[in-house]
Order: sequence, then structure tokens, then C-alpha cells
Amino acid sequence: MNLNNRTIAVIGLGYVGLPLAVEFGKKRPVIGFDINADRVAKLHAGRDHTLEVSEEELREAKHLTFTSDVGTLCSARDDEAMIFIVAVPTPVDNAKHPDLTPLIKASEIVGGALKTGDVVIYESTVYPGCTEEICIPILERQSGLKYLTRDDTTPASAGFYCGYSPERINPGDKTRRLPDIKKVTSGSTPEIAKAVDALYQEIITAGTHMASSIKVAEAAKVIENAQRDLNIAFINELSVIFNRMEIDTTEVLTAAATKWNFLPFKPGLVGGHCIGVDPYYLTHKAQELGYRPQVILSGRAINDNMGRYAARNIIRLMLKNGINMAKATVGVLGITFKENCRDVRNSKVIDIIYELQHWGLAVKVMDPWANEKEVRQEYGLSLTQISPQSQVDSLIIAVAHTQFAQMSPKELAKLCIAHSKPVIADLKALHDRKELEAQGFEVFRF
Repeated sequence: MNLNNRTIAVIGLGYVGLPLAVEFGKKRPVIGFDINADRVAKLHAGRDHTLEVSEEELREAKHLTFTSDVGTLCSARDDEAMIFIVAVPTPVDNAKHPDLTPLIKASEIVGGALKTGDVVIYESTVYPGCTEEICIPILERQSGLKYLTRDDTTPASAGFYCGYSPERINPGDKTRRLPDIKKVTSGSTPEIAKAVDALYQEIITAGTHMASSIKVAEAAKVIENAQRDLNIAFINELSVIFNRMEIDTTEVLTAAATKWNFLPFKPGLVGGHCIGVDPYYLTHKAQELGYRPQVILSGRAINDNMGRYAARNIIRLMLKNGINMAKATVGVLGITFKENCRDVRNSKVIDIIYELQHWGLAVKVMDPWANEKEVRQEYGLSLTQISPQSQVDSLIIAVAHTQFAQMSPKELAKLCIAHSKPVIADLKALHDRKELEAQGFEVFRF
């Protein structure tokens, strides 16, 4: 099957969907759909609040249009079959169970617009089997069409096809952009698998890898982040042990890294919408099948506890230094889930903040990247400025934004009240420990 020149509809214009829509929009007709009308209006005006796509790139995508109207999505087609790419979030709920609500709603929207011969490609991260067990039945029910697989004898004129190509977007990374990251592809029939692979080769200069099935592609994606999660959990556990031994973990890792095959993972908070979420999709499916994945869940437990662990160590050091906790204020530098990125979803910095507040400490949060409205909506917090005119009793460098990395220990010290020995938690090890101590700080870091 040849997918050349078909119109593409990208469902979901977030960190994953928008770069996709832009790259394809440079080459062929693309409809970018999002239920957020305000998001669509800003994109029409050439503004991407995530900062993942520039105004110039939006202008270059000359074949790209945006809409938040489902009716427009259903009618915006000629007689040719279309390609739908679903790129909506797949979060977890408070109980750490997969929340498939966005995926289900997106499938309902696509199903309502589906015609014979259409191809639906999912990019959202899911557990192996989710596309065919959850999404496909919705598409069939909404469209009245048949899902065509390699074993199906239904004529092509009566059905639709599916593919799965997991997203590998790295938010905030201006070096490894969408075209620079190799793409895994798959399809519901051998012919569709080849067509989907060829489709992505149009925009992915790094190349593609065609998986043997949709399930294999789903599994490949979910273990990428589970593997990274477990490696970080190991280093986080080491940092807890070394802290009790009064050994600096960063120094240990620097020494160990002199061996050629030592893996360069660092301790830290593991949040965001990928590494801190995806393993739960895999463990959910495993438990559904009667197996409890002990290693993966143990790693998740370690990483999910690191925010509270950091907060309690900061409190311990502040008490040790005689800081009046009843009146103390802690300044937190950074609230996004990673450096030089505006995304605040599932940021584990909030675990530190909530723990400090639980113990009665006032907290000031400063982040030059975060959107204040999103922070307020997500966490009920207001952003503020921490400066020599608005000092705090102790500091936490929670996110490695360039602005914080460029501050000298002397500049950091000016942000703190001079009447007591402040604690600085340099959680990203941005600064030399001895230089921080020379400025009068009591230093904590993972």
C-alpha cells in the first residue's frame, strides 16, 4: 500500500503531536487537532507555549492547519483515504494505574471520522496489547468498519488498518529533535507495516526500525523507560547508602566512571510523563496476567520516595544548624520535571515542597521556565522571585536549568539570610561542593 500524499490528521498537539504535525506539514497536507481551543488559537497565531517548536518552524509547515472542531476533522477530507496519528498523553491515576481516558476519547473521535482504507497510527505509550485490546474495538464500534489484519479475509473496501510507532520525543532537547531520533514502526499487516515505515522515513533522518508486530513495538517503547528507571533507582539507592556512610555519591560515580564500561547514570528525582509513568503500564499488564514484577516495582518505590527523602534530610540539617523552623522559609529553584523545559506534569519537585509544607516550613518557588498558570492549576502554587531583596533561610536547587547552573556559589549565598548557616540542597550536583561550603552553606546532595 502506498501512503504517499495522503492527508494526515494528528490528534493531540502537545510535546509529541505538534513536532510531528510540523515535520509532516512541511511535506504534505496535515490537520493538527486538539480539544484545547486556546492551544489551537495560539498555534494559529504562531505561538507554541511548550517552546518545542519555533515560530519559524510553524511558518515552514506550509501545509499544516489547526482545528479544535471535531466536525471539521470529520469533513476535512477528499475522496482519498486518510492517515490518523494519535499522540495524546497516557498518564497514571493516584493509585498508579494507567489512565487511558485521553486515549479512549481520542479513539472515539478518530472512529467517528474513519472511512474505508484509512490508517490509524498510535504513538501514545501503552502496555503491550493495549492498541488492539482497547483502541481497536472503539474504532470498530464508532466507525462500523472492520479492523484489517494479516489473517483477515475481509476485503480492503470494508475496513481500516492500524500501526503503532512509539514516540521518542525528548522535551527541552534542542540537539536530538524528532528527525534525529530513530523511530520504531509497525503495522497490522505486512503491507501496512512497510507503508507506515516508509511514511516515517519521510521525516526521520535518523532512520527507522520496523518491528514484527504492534505488540513488539509497544513492548519496546515501554521497556526503554523502565530500563532507565531501574538504573536510576540503583544509583538512588546507592546515594542513600553512601549518605549514611558520609561519602559523596558524585565523587564515587566520578571515580567509578573511569572504567570503560561503567554506565553513567546519576541519582535524582524521576518524574515527567515518561520514565516516572511508563513502568506502571508494564507492571499493570503483568499483574493483570497474574505476575507481580518485583524488580520494576521496587525501582519505582525507590524513585518515588526520593523527594520525601531529600526534604527530610534538608529539615534535619536545618535543625542541626539551629535555624528557627517556625519562621523559616525554603527557596526552591525549579518546578518543571527536567531542565530547560516548561513541562510541569508529574514533577517530583512537588514531593519535596509538600513534605516541607507538611513540617510547617514556608516555601518559595522560582522557575524562569515554568508557566505560572499551569503551576497554579497543577499544584496550587504561585511562582515568585528569590533575590537578595527577598531572601530565604535555605535553598534547594531542584532543576538544572541553565540559569541556575550559571549562578556562582557566591550569588547563591546572597539569596540566603545571613543570620544562620543555610542549607543548600544541590540535587543536580551543579556546583562544586567545596566552593558551596566556602560560602557558608551546609551542603546536601543525592
